[in-house]
Amino acid sequence: MQTLDWIWLLHPIFAVALIYPLLGVVLNLSLQTRSRRLKRQNESPANVGSVHSNLGRWLSAGVIAIVLLALVVMISTEHPLTEFEGGLIRAGLLLLVLIGSCIALLTTWRDKRPAYRAGFSLLCWAGVIVLGMQPEVFRLGDNPLKAEFWQSHFWGGIGLVGLMLFSLASRQEILRDLRWRWLHITANSLAAVIFLAEAITGPKALLEIPLSWQKPYIQQAKAERVANYTANAPHP
Repeated sequence: MQTLDWIWLLHPIFAVALIYPLLGVVLNLSLQTRSRRLKRQNESPANVGSVHSNLGRWLSAGVIAIVLLALVVMISTEHPLTEFEGGLIRAGLLLLVLIGSCIALLTTWRDKRPAYRAGFSLLCWAGVIVLGMQPEVFRLGDNPLKAEFWQSHFWGGIGLVGLMLFSLASRQEILRDLRWRWLHITANSLAAVIFLAEAITGPKALLEIPLSWQKPYIQQAKAERVANYTANAPHP
């Protein structure tokens, strides 16, 4: 493996070492919080709810951060920088989208005004989607009517980012309103299922993405296949 291949592994490394252990802690605290509210488990500490909420914020931000990291790595390393499609203009525009997404995430984290939190969370999600739709990003398919779309690690990640942003933006409402709390439980139950699916499709995606030294040979093989097909195609 070359240095570039190790850079590509940063996303799964952070996911395995940080995100999934934190997910286990947050899920455990959520069950304790729920039991305490229903008075089923009095031995839970009184601050279990606040600890669950604070760690949940870090989990949400961490998921969004490693998805942004993965997108940046894929876009910037798919081809040498001298061969970057679109040149400096496109690179500059994508950099602005990245910076805007980070600012929107930070604003969603810190702002206390509901409208601002909702608006900036949507802006952050839109920025992630724009970066993800670049041709350098590996995706199985973009058509939701086909099975490849639902098996895609990429689209599962996009869905998780949306759910994490929702939890992050609506934290204050969740703490105050029972209806928001039920919506939070429903959304994060779906997120738990997607986390499980991502744990399955992630290793699968790693097997489907070739190492850096393999890419020239694969591209050459594809070019030869296209040339052979063109040469042997029946002429009208």
